[in-house]
Order: sequence, then C-alpha cells, then structure tokens
Amino acid sequence: MKTFQDNFWLWGQNAGTHHACYPELPGSNQMEPTEGAAYLGIPNCCRVVMLDKPAPPFDDEAQKLSGFRQVVWSAIGAGGVERNNNDQSDLDEVLRQAARHPNVTGAVLDDFFPSVEGFDAGGQRARHSIRSIETMRKKLHEFPQRRLDLWLVWYSYQLEFPVQDYVDLCDVVTLWTWKGSDLDRLDENIERMAELTPGKRRLAGCYLWNYGERTELTRQQMESQLASYQHWLNEGVLEGVVFCSNCVADCGLEAAEITKRWIHEVGPQPLPATASSRTEMTVLAT
Repeated sequence: MKTFQDNFWLWGQNAGTHHACYPELPGSNQMEPTEGAAYLGIPNCCRVVMLDKPAPPFDDEAQKLSGFRQVVWSAIGAGGVERNNNDQSDLDEVLRQAARHPNVTGAVLDDFFPSVEGFDAGGQRARHSIRSIETMRKKLHEFPQRRLDLWLVWYSYQLEFPVQDYVDLCDVVTLWTWKGSDLDRLDENIERMAELTPGKRRLAGCYLWNYGERTELTRQQMESQLASYQHWLNEGVLEGVVFCSNCVADCGLEAAEITKRWIHEVGPQPLPATASSRTEMTVLAT
C-alpha cells in the first residue's frame, strides 16, 4: 500500500544557489539534494537547474541521484536560465539520462509563466510556444523504454492567467504559493487548481522560506499549510507534496524542523485509494 511519504518529493538544486539569489536567507547552505532528502526523509527528487547549475551533460549528477525512487529533471530550468527560453530546452539531455537511469520518470517546466509584472506588461504568455510544449509532450510520452510525464510549476497568482491550453498539455501540475501572506487563501487556491485540472495528477509545492516576501515563514504559516496539505491528501485531491528545498534545509530555519517532524509523523500514513490509483507507474523498486 502506498503511503504519503511515497509521494513526497524534494525540489533539488545545487547547494548555495538560493543564498546567491536571496542574501536575506540566514546561515549557509551545504546540503546537496541527496543530503537534503535524507535529512528530511524524502524518497523522490525534482532535480532543477538554477543559475545554470548543473550544466549538461548531467551524467555526474544523475549518478548521484540513482538512489532516489523517482527523479524528474527540469526541461528548461529556473527562470534565470535564459539559454532555455524561446523554445530551447534540456529535454534531449533529460531523455538521454532517462535511457541510462530507470528512476527518471519525467521532466518539469519550472518558472514557466511570467510574473504578474511581466504579464501585465504585455509580455509572452510563457517561456515556450505551444508547439514547443506539444513536441516535448510527444517525446516524453513516446519515449521507447517507458512513458515519461510532463510536469508544470503553477504559482497561485497565475491561476487566472489565460494559460489553460498549456496546462492541458501537462500530466502533473504542482501548485506553489510564492508569498507567505497568500497562504491564507491556500485551500481556496487548491480547490481552484483542482477545478482547472480535471483528471490530472496534482501536487502542492511547499516552500520552507517565504521567497516572495524575503523573510522566514512563521510557525503558524508553516503548520497551517502542512495541515492543509494533509487534508487534501486525505481527500485525494492532492497526490503528494514537493518540498523546496535542500538549499534551505540546513540554514537553521524553524520551518525546516517543523517540516521534518511532519514528514516523520504523517509520511507513514496510507495514501487514499483514490489518489493511489492515479499515481501507479513503473518505477525503480527500492
């Protein structure tokens, strides 16, 4: 029987990359993805390029990830990876790693839609054209060794953007709350995401620091959002949670310790059959 913990994921990025972008973060970060996952008790990893790290080829890093049950690689990287804008991507390298490592089960589109400011300024709806994403989806679904899934990062402030055609092309949608102050509307936003993604796999993205407002999440904010995730997991609306990330797990944040305890307490609970049946896939056995 699947447990909640089976569907917990680490948002894995190179150590130090978050401090480079957010100098307000306390302490220092030494934990790489495998270390952060072991510390928090997380079996799966979304491995995402940030500040152009790691750069293709991914062979060395993919070998380090071989102990994870599932790995989803970023197809375009975080928003600052400009080399993968305008229909450029790392997808062919991801597919090469999938051929070498059977625990690779998909690719994720990170920071894919623009910020509120960028959208209001009349910019592009997304970093790639619809045709590019259709091609990505086809390559993933027709991968010779097994079908691979296309994941999407969708921020709660983007839920009403006119991007449904992009969302419809993705297999797995992860919903992220960028500003800690927006966690007051978390349940409402999860319900809205569910309305917009019928039949899709859904996960919540859980930050351990308030990136949108460049400060720590309060104890109440952290405990409240985890309680909401537990509720929606039990309801079968969410199948799992993605935790961000190893880059802040060792910085002395209270939120990291709260999360670690919650994973330990909630992780062994059985996943509801409605959610479990949606997530059956061929993965590397542990």
